[in-house]
Order: sequence, then structure tokens, then C-alpha cells
Amino acid sequence: MSYIIAGLGNPGEEYENTRHNTGRIILETVAKAEGIDSWKNDKVLSSAVAKGKIEGESVVLLAPETYMNKSGSALKTLITSEKKAEKFIVIHDDLDLPLGVIRIVWNRGAGGHRGVESIIRAIKTEKFIRIRVGIAPTTPSGKLRKPEGKKVLDFIIGEFKKPELLEIKKAGKKVHEAIKMIITEDKFRAMTEFN
Repeated sequence: MSYIIAGLGNPGEEYENTRHNTGRIILETVAKAEGIDSWKNDKVLSSAVAKGKIEGESVVLLAPETYMNKSGSALKTLITSEKKAEKFIVIHDDLDLPLGVIRIVWNRGAGGHRGVESIIRAIKTEKFIRIRVGIAPTTPSGKLRKPEGKKVLDFIIGEFKKPELLEIKKAGKKVHEAIKMIITEDKFRAMTEFN
């Protein structure tokens, strides 16, 4: 059984370098690092899909072509049991973490992330691996400066500035290393190492 690795975001060029597309940006970084470039549009899965190997294990990389809050519809035919969910990794943006910081979690709620909520509803379990990637700005002392209220939507669908995008690409390298460790060792070892 292959690992399924999904990078969440919104389809379309206008969203390409937005903060809400962090999962997709990082998925592409992982694919490039592994030389996986055979992307195909799969109408049944409503996703761009590429297959390859990471550390000798078969992987299916998946970028849902649905909008964020409907991400689950792209995955419900693939993740049909808790056993399959154990080899399922979701990469997504997280407003509760500083820009570029990654956290690996397993068997946890959505934390208000609509894409993750949609996946949990669709696959009927929380028992999958999430790699949360921070997008929040910080003060010079490192304190979070999260936007609030109506500013949140504008912020998450706003484009990364060049230096921010560089931080996300660096985070992509860490995520790639974490995925390799999840595959070769296990999720708990990766959590200890990268959280």
C-alpha cells in the first residue's frame, strides 16, 4: 500500500503563491527533490496526481483541484479505512505557527482549518498524519502577530512576499526530510525530531 501525500491549497494561477497554498507549494518542493514530475489531472479524484518513490516506498502525491474547504471530496475514494489513513500525510498552512515552522501531528482535530475539517468529515477519521506549516508573521522578539477577524481571510489568500516564500521553500526541505523519516522509521520518531 502506497503512502498518499496531499498538499492542500486552492486551484488556479491566482492562488499559486498565496499563504493558503502552502501545502501545494511544499508538495511541489518534495516532488522536485525526489525527481517526481509525472503530474496528471485525475478527474475522478479531482486532483493533480503524481506517482513515484521516496526512500524506496511507493508514494502518490496529490494536489486537490477542489477549493480548500472541499479537500475531502478529492480523498474519500482513496482513504477508505483507518488502515489506509495510517499511510496518509496531509501538508497544510497553519496560522497558529510562525512563518516556516513545521509541526507534525497525528490523530488530532482540525484546529479550525477548513481543508482539514473537510478531510476528517470525508474519510471519517482523525488518525492520519498532518504536517502543519506556519504562515503567521512574528514580532522581532518572536511573538505571533496573527491577523484577526475579517483580516484573516485577506491574509491567508494574500500572496507571500519574496522573503516569506524563501522561508516556505526552506520549510519544504524540512518537510521532505520529515516525510523520509516517517517512511523509513515512523511518525513518532519524526515528531520527536522535527517538532
